[in-house]
Amino acid sequence: MRPKIVITMGDAAGIGPEIIFKSLNSKRIYNRCKPVVLGDYKVMKKTLDFVGIDLNLNKVDKLKDCKFSFGTVDIIDLDNINSPELNFGINNPVYGKAAVEYTIEAIKMCMDNYVDAIVSAPLNKKSMHMAGFNFEGQTEILAKYTKTEYYAMILILENIKLMMLSNHISLRNAVEYVKEGKIYNLIILAHNTLKNLGITNPVIAVAGLNPHASEDGLFGSEETIEIAPAIEKAKKEKINVLGPVPPDSIFLKAKEGEYDLVIALYHDQGNIPLKTLGFGKIVTFIAGIPIIRTSVGHGTAFDIAGKNLADETNIVEAIIVASELAISKNKSKN
Repeated sequence: MRPKIVITMGDAAGIGPEIIFKSLNSKRIYNRCKPVVLGDYKVMKKTLDFVGIDLNLNKVDKLKDCKFSFGTVDIIDLDNINSPELNFGINNPVYGKAAVEYTIEAIKMCMDNYVDAIVSAPLNKKSMHMAGFNFEGQTEILAKYTKTEYYAMILILENIKLMMLSNHISLRNAVEYVKEGKIYNLIILAHNTLKNLGITNPVIAVAGLNPHASEDGLFGSEETIEIAPAIEKAKKEKINVLGPVPPDSIFLKAKEGEYDLVIALYHDQGNIPLKTLGFGKIVTFIAGIPIIRTSVGHGTAFDIAGKNLADETNIVEAIIVASELAISKNKSKN
């Protein structure tokens, strides 16, 4: 059964509306899911005019009025952008406020089980802040409105799933951040998330910090003092976790299907191999929140917005991944 996927429009001044239309101009998407766009009908109509794709628009107030049929894009119209003109590539608090409202409404739809998953087109942080919202990004909006305290990002590229212990901090601070308790908590979050997605006995691999995972202490002590104890503690709870695995081979093994998820210990340890393998195709997913939400790995791209130059590959992948995760989750419930 095709899951219902709500796609939020994102910032009207960015490439979100454009890539949404380009992604929905594909039978492949409609074969896998029932997509509906949540946004502003006027903006979507103006965008379709310059994109030049032969699609019909179906403005609806409720899901029951959607057609979910290839060739027709269903749009739930929040009618929250009243500007007479659509100005691309410019920060605008009206657009920023509207983008936040799409995310909040999509969360409600998913929490109330009207839809199975959310796919987010990008919002613009500056425009959002200009509108008076102090969220760091959409992740924090999702955490607040799902009342989630502990969450983390999963990056997905084909069969590779990646979580990172730390993200945007210096390398020196990232090394200091490698602590047993933090690693253990992330293993537990990863395990529970994968179980909720229908993987009955997920295999999790934790990367080492040092070359060759320190080779029994020759190149550092973090593996012995912090990483291995966290892994052993998780194993005592019947969690299938391996490591510390040498970081120079862990992603090759993940690519070959040995692990369901890899935990990298800092930003570049995870991002360099993933972006090398599939730049522009990486999908983000939030672990810890009670709903399925994926998003693109890029921003609003103001420099090319409104020029019909945006590539829809990433949002296509985000929709496909959301559909697959929703199907797996629904199967695990039955």
